[in-house]
Formats: sequence, structure tokens, C-alpha cells
Amino acid sequence: MDNKTPIEPPPDAAEALALAVPAIPHHTARNLRIGAIVAIPIGGIALAVLSVVGHPVAGLLVMLGLALGALNTHLTQRAVVQYAKGGELVAKKQFMVSALTRIGLITVLGIGPVLLLRPDGLGVICGLAVVFQVIMLIVASMPLIKEYRRA
Repeated sequence: MDNKTPIEPPPDAAEALALAVPAIPHHTARNLRIGAIVAIPIGGIALAVLSVVGHPVAGLLVMLGLALGALNTHLTQRAVVQYAKGGELVAKKQFMVSALTRIGLITVLGIGPVLLLRPDGLGVICGLAVVFQVIMLIVASMPLIKEYRRA
């Protein structure tokens, strides 16, 4: 009999991802979750209203814009956590490259429908740049407003 240590199975994909991706602070992740939860019915309302007025594609694109806004916010949070944990010059360069890549990708995904699906393509910009940003601003401001009301 050999006294070999048992071989551990390789971590599954979820475990590997959890180790590779830094943890976003709970209160920050909560803001994104609340923003996404609020965005879902707003997107549904936009789809319904725009469908009634004859622009269902614009409604779908508003929903796409809201999804892009949530994705952008999530990726930004992850990048900030990675940068904060790194703290080196290399990390700063990686952070800048990551930010420019993310902004470029979101811009292309936002501008593409505007150019290809006129006039309904403006729904993406409306969802991404207007509605989702207002939602996130309100959600992020709520704890501060509650704190001032208590004081």
C-alpha cells in the first residue's frame, strides 16, 4: 500500500471563475442588482408604449440599451475592484486599456443600431444613456438621502 495523498479533482468552472474574478463589495453589487430590477419593468413599459405607437423595434432596443447599461456598470465595478487590489503601474495601464475597450465596445453596440435602424435605433441610446443612467443615479443616491433624513 502506498501512502499517496489523494488527488483532488480540478475545480469546476464556477469555482475557477470565483477565484479569478475579484469580489465586488456587497453594497455596490446591491446597487447594480436594484438598478437592474427597476430597469426590467421600465423596459417592459417602454416596449408596450412604443409598440402601441407603432415602434416595437424601438421598444426592444430600449431594453437592449438597458441591458448594455447594466453590463457596463457590472464590468466597471469589476475593473475598479481589480485595479484597487493591484495598485501598481501595470495595473493602472491594464485598467485604462480595460476601460477604453469596454467603452469602445459599448459605444459600437449602442451606435450600431442607431445607424442601421433609423429612427428606431435611437431606442438603444435612450435606454443606455438616459434611462439606465438615471436609474443608477437614483439608486446610488438613495442611501445618501436616507442618511441625511436620519440626521
